[in-house]
Amino acid sequence: MDNNGRVLHLRLISPAARTDEVTAVLDECQGVTNIVVLPGAAREPRGDVILCDIARESGNVVIGKLKWLEDEGSIAVEQVDLSLSKVADEAIDEAPGDPDDTVVWEDLSQRVHAESRITWAYLAFLAIATQLAGIGVLQNSTVLIVGAMVLGPEFGAIAAICFGLLGGQWHLIVKALRTLVIGFTVAIAITFACALVSHWLGWISHANLEVNQEVSFIVKPDRWSFIVALLAGVAGVLSITGGKSTSLIGVFISVTTVPAAGYLAVALALGAWPEVPASVAQLAVNILGMIVSGTATLLIQRRFWPQVGRRSSF
Repeated sequence: MDNNGRVLHLRLISPAARTDEVTAVLDECQGVTNIVVLPGAAREPRGDVILCDIARESGNVVIGKLKWLEDEGSIAVEQVDLSLSKVADEAIDEAPGDPDDTVVWEDLSQRVHAESRITWAYLAFLAIATQLAGIGVLQNSTVLIVGAMVLGPEFGAIAAICFGLLGGQWHLIVKALRTLVIGFTVAIAITFACALVSHWLGWISHANLEVNQEVSFIVKPDRWSFIVALLAGVAGVLSITGGKSTSLIGVFISVTTVPAAGYLAVALALGAWPEVPASVAQLAVNILGMIVSGTATLLIQRRFWPQVGRRSSF
């Protein structure tokens, strides 16, 4: 049986005095197998090392019951790419729910917190994507526009906002919003400067915006823009929670956040003032739509999704 992504491997470090308590939890939880205890094997922190495999559906229950190890020992979780084991197959069958529908909330929490941070890589990718979008606007090139959509890293911060709204984590919301605002501000500023220099050199002019019918959809926000953003938000969250990275690429191509930012920067550089409000509106509509639907999707997954163990760090 192909268990790719359906099994999680846990490496636990427990104080020796509480190892029996840990193994008792593992024994009583459904979907746990391949339990190994290595007495005194851990040096830092000192204690016993406990290894086990668990069905993905049981991840939230097991982690929730062993949460205290975060302070007294250690919990490390990794996805098993290949598991050839009859007992692992039985563990998956024993655990209620379907592994493809399961959200491991602790894993999601760490991922969105990481995505909410401003890093040089994040700023570089967003700036490059916005410049590609700006060049695509000037060259009337849908290929460059699509490339810019795929390259843009902004959905991670949007997902963090959705997760923060779900659990009332206002510090995470503020942090992710700051990442979005600063990221797009820096990207637009860099693209604006490059476009302005190109304008001074005579490489581009206002005429470039007058013949870009192929990409004019970027500055035509309407109800369809909001509907597409809603659908993209749902698909994006499902891609992240289900580990379907290939589906996330489709989300990037569906929304025009980065292209709108690129169009805005070029319009400002060329003094095309009527195009500025529409670009800002398109950017805002897309972000708002994804936040609304993404938060709703997480809420449904947390309350109504057919899975076990909805414990998390909230």
